[in-house]
Order: sequence, then structure tokens, then C-alpha cells
Amino acid sequence: MSQNIENKKIDLYRDTPVRYLGYANEVGEAFRSIIGTKLVNLSYGIATLYVLADTGDKSMESYKANINEPNHKRKVAYTTADTLIWQLLASVAIPGFTVNRICALSNYAIKKSEILPKNYRKWLVTTIGLTAIPFIIKPIDKFVDFAMDESLRKFQPE
Repeated sequence: MSQNIENKKIDLYRDTPVRYLGYANEVGEAFRSIIGTKLVNLSYGIATLYVLADTGDKSMESYKANINEPNHKRKVAYTTADTLIWQLLASVAIPGFTVNRICALSNYAIKKSEILPKNYRKWLVTTIGLTAIPFIIKPIDKFVDFAMDESLRKFQPE
């Protein structure tokens, strides 16, 4: 085993199953037609708490790592903003909207065909939404990385 792998710190919010809490709202969106708006809103609350917990964790790490540096406060503020914006976009806003639209379009297409009864249609739409989640995650993450690299990250303090 190489030295790098042995010394790599495991990030609770990105390298463990805790990461899946960030996808709670996508699951909520997939189940929207079955569970209703209140539970979907709860799923957004869970994902948002995950985002805030990760942001707090990264901010504290930055605070501890940069405590003796001249730009200490700027570095912590930058880390906080970068993590919060990235997580809100990549874990909550864009994937939630994407799954919502996939489900809405699927429902529209299936409803137009009049092939399935309403209860079956709801479950099929939910299945389509859940199936889409693994396929949208990496492209959304890459897009958000690109957008952040071309905007906020250009102002990272030295």
C-alpha cells in the first residue's frame, strides 16, 4: 500500500455513505407523485442540512489550517463560500430540478399514451426518476466544477 493512500484523510461528507444524504431531495423528487409535497420538502431539508454540515466542516478545517496566515479570514470565507455554493448547486438545486423535470416529462408522455392506469403510472415515473439519479450526478458535478472554476475560484486568495 502506498504512503499516500495510508495517510489520506477520509472526508465524512464526501467519502462515506453520509454523502448520500445530499441526494435526499432527488429521491424526494422521484417520489413526488406518490408522497406529496410535504415529504418532498422534508427531503430538501435533509439535503440542505447535509450541505450546511459539510460547509461547516470545511470552514472549520480551513480555519484550523490557515490560523497563522496573513489572509486567514479571507481564506476561511472563500472556503465557506466555495463549499456552500458548490454543494447547493451540485447536491440540491440542479439535481433536484433535473429529476423533477425528468419525472414531469415522463409523466406527461405516459399520461398522453393512456396505456397505464394512474397508480401504475406514478410508480413508473418514480422508477424512471430514481433510475436517472446515478446518471446525472457526475455530469452535474463536472458542470458545477467548471462553472465554479470559471467564476468564484478565479478569486481564490493566495
